[in-house]
Amino acid sequence: MFEDLRKSSFKSSTIFKVNVRLRESNPDAYTPKMVSIGPYHRKNAQLRPMKKYKLLYLQQFLQREEGLDVQTCIKMLEDKKEDLLMCYDDIEDVDTNEFCKMLLLDGCFVVEFIRERSEIYSKGEDKIINFVDYKYNQILRDLLLLENQLPFVVLKWLHLMTAKHGELPLEKLAITLFSHVVNLGYLSVDNFSCDLTYVEMKHLLKVVHIASCPKNFKKSLNNNDTKWNKVMSNATELSQAGVRFAKVNHTTSLFDIKFKHGLMTIPSLDVVDSTEILLRNFIAYEQQSIDLEYLYFSDYAIFMDQLIDSDKDVSLLRRKKIIATWIGEDKEVASLFNKIGNGVTVYSNFSYKKVFLKAAKHCFEKPWNRKMASLKHNYFSSPWVGASTMTAVILLILTAIQTILAIISAFKDKK
Repeated sequence: MFEDLRKSSFKSSTIFKVNVRLRESNPDAYTPKMVSIGPYHRKNAQLRPMKKYKLLYLQQFLQREEGLDVQTCIKMLEDKKEDLLMCYDDIEDVDTNEFCKMLLLDGCFVVEFIRERSEIYSKGEDKIINFVDYKYNQILRDLLLLENQLPFVVLKWLHLMTAKHGELPLEKLAITLFSHVVNLGYLSVDNFSCDLTYVEMKHLLKVVHIASCPKNFKKSLNNNDTKWNKVMSNATELSQAGVRFAKVNHTTSLFDIKFKHGLMTIPSLDVVDSTEILLRNFIAYEQQSIDLEYLYFSDYAIFMDQLIDSDKDVSLLRRKKIIATWIGEDKEVASLFNKIGNGVTVYSNFSYKKVFLKAAKHCFEKPWNRKMASLKHNYFSSPWVGASTMTAVILLILTAIQTILAIISAFKDKK
């Protein structure tokens, strides 16, 4: 056991099995449905039909460079196998020779699949998997699962070995591909804050994660405030307390949430079938990595979990065009956000600390806001209700005036 421990390195592990606390609320969100990439799911019998496609892509890869063969590629991978093995957090009973074959077969599948979607193939060459094929979207989903990753250095090496002159870096090809299917709305090559050659990419999921996170995003935090309220009222309660909601119209970040003068502004989010899977795998990557400064998706999940308790909250946000749902009823969206925060750890540099504090101050330290909101909700919730209220108020005033005048007249008659 000590010998096995010496062969591993906790700090160099970059591809993890999702921990139990995150997994238990939705195990399917972390499990491939069409294709296994890497060692964690390679023994899944349901995924074996994709092996023939992997072989076709390997064959296509070898044809890109004259004289390139399997043995040469395997030998190069074997020279780095110890470092590559340590990228994985938990692998049991590994045959290093089989491990290198797997890296080549799976690596060529990923690289050639991305190239094929980017229209990088010989004229007259048929696509192996067409984007109208039912397998296509499932593969895209599977390629962004944390447990379904290869060390990016392998993918980059395979790409550079066979790239034609002028071919874009694999990172940019991947982002362009996933920008069409990652329905978070803010994925962009422009979100890379520095030259790709100086960014240490651990795997494909990290590439997409970096491109999904804001560029030059600065948190406005007061780190000396250790007594911030970690619970925020839900959207319905906030609305009843006078908080107004609005969609952010011009932003490049999903995380650009602010609270000012009773107005909470939130970027819009399209909730589709793949939304939960993407969010969960981004969160799992953040929660189990030790070198990330900010946990954007984790903090976002906690914020949305606080904001949404029931279908009433979703309905309110949908009316404000902050949420657009394509997965069914509002209660399904509420269930998604209620569960997605399970097992997520909140740290002291939580992104929305000030939003929580300002919302609490607006609602509870200024009771006038709550009274005015209650008045508006109960008596001016619609034009008809408002008209009825105003009519009643006018009648009450006229009645009061009539009563006062009658009293004055009676008082004068007595004199």
